Amino acid sequence: MTSATNIAKDIQKYLGKHETEMLDFLKKIVAMESPSQSVRSLHEIFLVLSKALNSVGYYTLHVPGHKSGGYLYARPKQRKKGIPVQLLVGHCDTVWPLDTLQDIKIEKKGKRLKGPGVYDMKAGITQMLFALKTIMELNLETEVIPVILINSDEEIGSHESTHMISRLAKISERAYVLEPPLGLDGKLKTGRKGIGRFNITVKGKAAHAGLDPTKGVNAIVELSHQVQKLFGMNDLNRGITVNVGMIEGGISANVIAPTSKAVVDVRVENIEDGEYITDQILSLKPTLPDVTLKIEGGIGRPPMEKNERNEQLWNKAKELGKELGMTLEDATVGGGSDANTTSQHTATLDGLGTPGDGAHADHEFIFHERLKERTALLVLLLLSKPIKK
Repeated sequence: MTSATNIAKDIQKYLGKHETEMLDFLKKIVAMESPSQSVRSLHEIFLVLSKALNSVGYYTLHVPGHKSGGYLYARPKQRKKGIPVQLLVGHCDTVWPLDTLQDIKIEKKGKRLKGPGVYDMKAGITQMLFALKTIMELNLETEVIPVILINSDEEIGSHESTHMISRLAKISERAYVLEPPLGLDGKLKTGRKGIGRFNITVKGKAAHAGLDPTKGVNAIVELSHQVQKLFGMNDLNRGITVNVGMIEGGISANVIAPTSKAVVDVRVENIEDGEYITDQILSLKPTLPDVTLKIEGGIGRPPMEKNERNEQLWNKAKELGKELGMTLEDATVGGGSDANTTSQHTATLDGLGTPGDGAHADHEFIFHERLKERTALLVLLLLSKPIKK
């Protein structure tokens, strides 16, 4: 039997020979601008990804969305029944509007490959494809069958694709999410905070600010009291953050404001704290008389917690990383991803993309030499045996 070390060397050798091909493909899909709101552009990139997946023996199905480009599902054309599956998740949408490439060029300088969406997360998509290509061309066998879900609405909340991600995660032995890792050293993500969004609407009473100021009830003043209450809910020791990120109110400077609104962002590390802070926010009461509060919202993305099954998957990654000469580290992050969803149903490891920096920023880049390194890690993870329950 070929040893794990020899398999790792074979994988590294293969990817080394195909490094230029990998980078060319990555640059090709980065050049295909694909903002979340551009349905036509997203359909075009799905065509390219479908063709690439077909070339490695995968059947693909593009399910169009109502307000997004939908999602792409892929599975092997030849699949034996009764074998467990593992889920690979990524997104092809970016935060960058069309024509961004006029200002931010795709450039390879030194160890960096720069471009809008290269780090978040078209490098991860490239890794998916070439991991499958490596397995096919080296005639390697997986005991857990890889299936793929690439969505086009992750950057705007995955509202249309979450149901399918959940369905696939429920029947999967494990899930690998190819989002960017954390920091320049590329920490894998073993925990993510849950994310909540709340809308608070205050209704007061209008009056002329000069002639009848006492006849009005200022909704902006009431909102200022609520903002202070919300700020007091922050508990950094527990990892609970509450941020009033947007406010609006009033109709004119000379009118006692009859209405005001606030949008509140909440982050929590576990489900219990999510339930706790939701109850606290929904229980807010007016401070001024003759004022009404309307509070809507909740935790939209539950947290990816550091549970036992996720820990097992992380330990397996560390072990396999050593076969490749890598010393891996992990981290918990405040941002959300589709790993928040998969983690509710199956063992999940996130941040498996290529190290770099600048997600959503003008200097976005990856360390291009590490693309093959992280692809090799993904191959070994896909080849690993089912985790014992």
